[in-house]
Amino acid sequence: MALEAAKRSAAYKAVDEYVKDDTVVGIGSGSTVVYAVLRIAERVKAEGLQLVCIPTSFQARQLIIENGLVLGDLESNPQLDCAIDGADEVDAQMVLIKGGGGCLLQEKIVASCADRFVVIADYTKDSTRLGQQYDKGIPIEVVPMAYVPIRDRIGASFGGSLKLRMAIAKAGPVVTDNGNFILDWHFEDDKDHDWDAVNREIMMIPGVVETGLFVGMANKAYFGQADGSVTERGS
Repeated sequence: MALEAAKRSAAYKAVDEYVKDDTVVGIGSGSTVVYAVLRIAERVKAEGLQLVCIPTSFQARQLIIENGLVLGDLESNPQLDCAIDGADEVDAQMVLIKGGGGCLLQEKIVASCADRFVVIADYTKDSTRLGQQYDKGIPIEVVPMAYVPIRDRIGASFGGSLKLRMAIAKAGPVVTDNGNFILDWHFEDDKDHDWDAVNREIMMIPGVVETGLFVGMANKAYFGQADGSVTERGS
């Protein structure tokens, strides 16, 4: 219950501070975002806000529709006022790991189109360095035919281990909304990494579609605490 209260408090504070009338809002994916959408729907009903919501995944699209919000897309709304999304981990420099739910590509696209990218998370996602709290690795979305050479090349260049993410309720690997596979890179967390350089080098490998490293993208992070308070990072 404390964890859910933490998620709710972070989501509500972010929505109350960043969602304004007559704006376009990116809606992220994951369990914390559910509370953000509920709060947006409450404010739309109470205040008559005029909003267009851009989803980052099938889950986000369904949340928007189920809560009676206006569904938009990047073709009609290529510039967003803000995007609100969760994270698997946030370090002291506001570098994020995202993609635990497999939506990293669309999440990064939507975040890149927003004037302000706001992260909402509970206290378990707040770290000094990546890997301190989150131990499932950095997701890397890849073209299916290339996953083996990509796996081997990243391992040889940066160490650690990479595993093809397997589905739980079906036989075979996870397939993203974009028809790709996901490699989870369990990096060596006892050494310092220049995450910007690492991200750029991985993105240069043919067949890599996107990484779950969000470097220099988040403007603000809200971390809900077990007692219901919220701590902030960024500006």
